[in-house]
Amino acid sequence: MDLQSLTLLVEIIDSGNLSQAARKLKMTRANVSYHLSQLEKSVGVQLVKRTTRRVEPTEVGLRLYEHGRNIHNEMLAARETITSLGQELRGRVGISVPSGYGQIVVSDWLIEFKRLYPGIVLDVLFENRADNLRDEVDIAIRVMQEPPLSVVARSLGDVRYVACASRDYAAQHGLPQTLMELRASPLITAGVMGRQLRLAAYQGLERQEVTLEPTIISEHFPFLRQGILASLGVGLVPDYVVQDKVATGEVLTTLHDYRLSIFGTHMYLLYLPNRHQTRAVRTCIDFLLAKARGEAQPTAA
Repeated sequence: MDLQSLTLLVEIIDSGNLSQAARKLKMTRANVSYHLSQLEKSVGVQLVKRTTRRVEPTEVGLRLYEHGRNIHNEMLAARETITSLGQELRGRVGISVPSGYGQIVVSDWLIEFKRLYPGIVLDVLFENRADNLRDEVDIAIRVMQEPPLSVVARSLGDVRYVACASRDYAAQHGLPQTLMELRASPLITAGVMGRQLRLAAYQGLERQEVTLEPTIISEHFPFLRQGILASLGVGLVPDYVVQDKVATGEVLTTLHDYRLSIFGTHMYLLYLPNRHQTRAVRTCIDFLLAKARGEAQPTAA
């Protein structure tokens, strides 16, 4: 067994299938399959279970994968240490952020980060996908109830939804005072393609759920904000979307006795535990956590 064989096994298990591993390794699928078979012959035991679409590690394969992953990460760390000596911080950081939170909150953070670390390449995706971290994404920020056990989840704080409307809308139509009145109002909120939109409302430990039929639906939160300010209906959005207008009195909120949620009540920063983190990625993670806590930022080293 050699390091190249361990690297092959790591890529196969990380990719989940032979075809994807072959693309990453720039090899043919047949070549990957052949080298995997040779590795299994050399150790005398099956390392992965093959199906038509996926490969799953056996118990022995998983243990060997963990050793291979650790060796791979150590080699990357050693290479980075050598190449970064005496140089400014460099590297690439792939970040996936929710469209609304990313546009309204995280964008300013990332601009500040880029000014501090001009040598770092930021590759930012604005998306609402809730799937696992992908090859090009080092860090994902997501709103969810419970993060999956397969990732490291760092808290960025609670997400508070508000039911709100412009002062003009409230003067003409009033504000809903119950969940049923809210449901009957022309609603402005975000949705997920192919999924029925449900609102969870908590009063203490009591939980209620209401199915929503909005009049305006979009993943683009600045557009939802425009609809609310144009008095087109009652907004059901995270508080950061309208908090400046609430402060000035242009937008009024209602249903204060409820804790409202559509997609989840907490914001998490997620990354994979077994993927090597460059100094650039680690620095970005620390920066984003500090911004979420409202801490002052250090100057770049």
